[in-house]
Amino acid sequence: MAELIESKQLPCSAADARQRIAENWQRVCLNVAEATAAAGRQVDEVHIVGVSKYVDALITSWLVDAGCRDLGENRPQLLDQKATWFAEHRPDVATEIQWHQIGHLQRNKVRRLLTVKPLVHSIDSERLLDEVLAEAWRQETSVDMLIEVNVSGDQAKTGLPPSELPGLVERFFARPDRSSSSHGVQIVGLMGMAGWGTDPHQARPQFSRLRELRDSLVDQTDVDFPELSMGMSGDYAAAIAEGATLVRIGSSLFEGLL
Repeated sequence: MAELIESKQLPCSAADARQRIAENWQRVCLNVAEATAAAGRQVDEVHIVGVSKYVDALITSWLVDAGCRDLGENRPQLLDQKATWFAEHRPDVATEIQWHQIGHLQRNKVRRLLTVKPLVHSIDSERLLDEVLAEAWRQETSVDMLIEVNVSGDQAKTGLPPSELPGLVERFFARPDRSSSSHGVQIVGLMGMAGWGTDPHQARPQFSRLRELRDSLVDQTDVDFPELSMGMSGDYAAAIAEGATLVRIGSSLFEGLL
């Protein structure tokens, strides 16, 4: 696994890097707003999750200073470390950050992760869902999560097979311990990724499939599932056109530095 880029490894001065990140953030925000408008949607319907897995906590803080308040990490231990860093070194913004666990989550990492109360995008099995629910009760906390669905059929991708989604959700909603006023778990939507090597034109039907699965769950349960996490730096416009509410953008935000 690649090491995080630290501020001392940057190809330019810290001041120039901060400026470049700020410019990248503004450009991405403008592009997302244009894609949202082109889809006939309101600009506040789509939120950018800045994927900060490439860089250390200090560089991540420059992205926050640029305006990003949703940060996505692949590794639970790194998410926890960065959240701790912000609490200690940047208390002025630490409480404003919503953390997102976007990478594959192992059951033995759930306990540490939930102390940060992230939005978990990557629930890809019933066993993992059960572990998150049990740990939420142990910690007397509540957790919002997304079910990750493998809509591409790509065997290299993680995610629940679409055929297993209705049964998992039905069993979850039948559980009396799924949530209380302050403890437990809420499913708030779905997450999906396009297959490897898929261009935006090819990705769009896969994103459409995720939206259709979400809509069928609404019909099945009569529960609103407001979030669709889909689309990354190369295909977020296609995802927005198909209803994405969360787009996970990383490399475009650190362009010129990675």
